[in-house]
Order: sequence, then structure tokens, then C-alpha cells
Amino acid sequence: MTEMMILGTRKGLLQFEDHGGEWRFCRESFKAQPVSHAMRDPRTGILWAAIDHGHWGCKLHKSADNGATWTEIPAPVYPADAAINTAFPGEEAKLKPATLSYIWLIAPGGADQPQRLYLGTEPGGLFQSDDGGETFTFVDALWNRPERTSWWFGGGRDHPGLCSLCVDPRDSRHVVIGISVGGVYETRDDGASWQPLNKGLYANYLPDPHSEFGHDPHYMLMSPPTLTCSGCRTTAACFIAQTPANCGTMSLRKAVPSTSGFRSLPMKPIPIPPGSSRPSTPNSVPLLVRLSASAAPRMAARPGRRCATASRRR
Repeated sequence: MTEMMILGTRKGLLQFEDHGGEWRFCRESFKAQPVSHAMRDPRTGILWAAIDHGHWGCKLHKSADNGATWTEIPAPVYPADAAINTAFPGEEAKLKPATLSYIWLIAPGGADQPQRLYLGTEPGGLFQSDDGGETFTFVDALWNRPERTSWWFGGGRDHPGLCSLCVDPRDSRHVVIGISVGGVYETRDDGASWQPLNKGLYANYLPDPHSEFGHDPHYMLMSPPTLTCSGCRTTAACFIAQTPANCGTMSLRKAVPSTSGFRSLPMKPIPIPPGSSRPSTPNSVPLLVRLSASAAPRMAARPGRRCATASRRR
């Protein structure tokens, strides 16, 4: 089967096919419309695209014929009682209704969840579908974390965004998400409860750089259970969680020169060197977290280009 690359850009969705090592343009969709995220579901082959219309709001589309035609799916709606705090730290809380302002990611569930889809959104909410994306439900347990109104905030955008999500390949009930700005969280009970996974992260923009909350993860990759860590292009600071289950601690793994960015293409795996701390239980899995450049002091950086959202399939 021909390998395909899908690029979401500010001017539409572009598709390329591999012809003997040469990438050739084959299709354009959503001309002149910003595509915030696009992906092909490896379980079904369905293409998904999130559109940031600005004036018309967020739109969600899917295609079952490789992008030849698209069907719009109703975008999820925040619950009526969901609210965000717009006050600055130290001020009295100023609450206003939470509304969908951006779709950061569309992610498939595990291999044993053929109808499960996730949507990571702004202002920080996670939506879940168990009917192939026909309907979405709001994940209240994550939203109701007590530190959300104080420690989740916008970094470059007005509000926090759930911009990264990893499903454990061995246990689909184990999911790790990244919120910019807020931090890394994980669930081991299919979303019924969520715990922070930020100990060991460093953020020099916070009053306490070692604070448990308020971190800015831009991109995460979860390694398969081979004790290797998948590399991430344009990464300013990589932290890897390779500690026993529920320990909630990360350690600095590798710094790769870069400027700030949210989307990147996976590169070859980075082996964990001999003698490194390795998971001691079958419930641990290496996790690579990409933080903002400002979160990693004393690490070399060079000008880079922000990558468009991309996904590939064979």
C-alpha cells in the first residue's frame, strides 16, 4: 500500500504520496481554511480533520474515502456548568462559561477500543467518543481537578489547551495527557480519575520552578514496551517517565536544540543507556515530554521552524 503523508496547515489540508522515495502532492482539502489537527485512524482508515474557522468557530470533519469527500460531524459542546477563571493570580476569581475555542488534537483509542476517539480542546477540556465520533461526552473527572482554576492558564493563547494525548499500547485504560499550560496528567481507570505526573519537571517562568502544576508540555510520545524512548524533532527539553507505576516522577533525559513548537515528527528511537533506571513493574512505560523552550534553562537553542500537524500511514 502506498505510504501517505497528511499535513494540516493554515491554508488547508495537504496530502502527499510516496512514489519510490519521492513525495508527490495528490490532494488538497479545505482550501484557505486553517486545519488545527488532522490524523488517519489506524484502526479504520478514516481521515479526521479539525478546522479553526475563526468567525464560524471550530468544525470537525471525517472522510471514509481518503479525502475525496468529507462529512461534517457536530463539534462537541462544553457543559452548561463548565466555567473558566479569567482572573490573574492573586485576584478574586472571575468565572465565565467555558466554550470550545480550539481543537488541539484528535486521537484514536486503543486497539481494543475500535470506536473510541479523543478530542483535546481549548480551554483544556477532554472529550471522548465511544461510537466512532458520532457523539462526544465531556470527561468531567479531569476538568474537576481542584488545581485547574488556579494552575491552568494560556501560554501564547488566551486559555489552556489539551494538546497531547498518549494511550498505553498495553493497557488502553492508561492514558496520559498534556495541557499547555497546566501539566501532565494520567488516568489508569479509563478516565474515572486523573493524577498529576509533573514531579521532576522544571519551569523557570513559575515562582517555584519545581511546582507540581503549571508546566507547559507541548508534545508527548509514549514508547512501546521496549524500554526505548521515541525521539521528537524540534525538542527543547525531553523528560522521560520510566519509574514504577503511580510514582508520578519524571527525570531529564535529553536536550535537543530548538525553539518553541507544538507539533513535530517522530524520529528514530533513543535507546535508554545501560545502567539507567528502568521500570520495575509491568505497569510502567517510557514517556517523552516536550516542554516549552523557556522551561529548560541552560540548554542550547537555535532558530527552528514550527512544524505543521502531520500524520503518516502505510
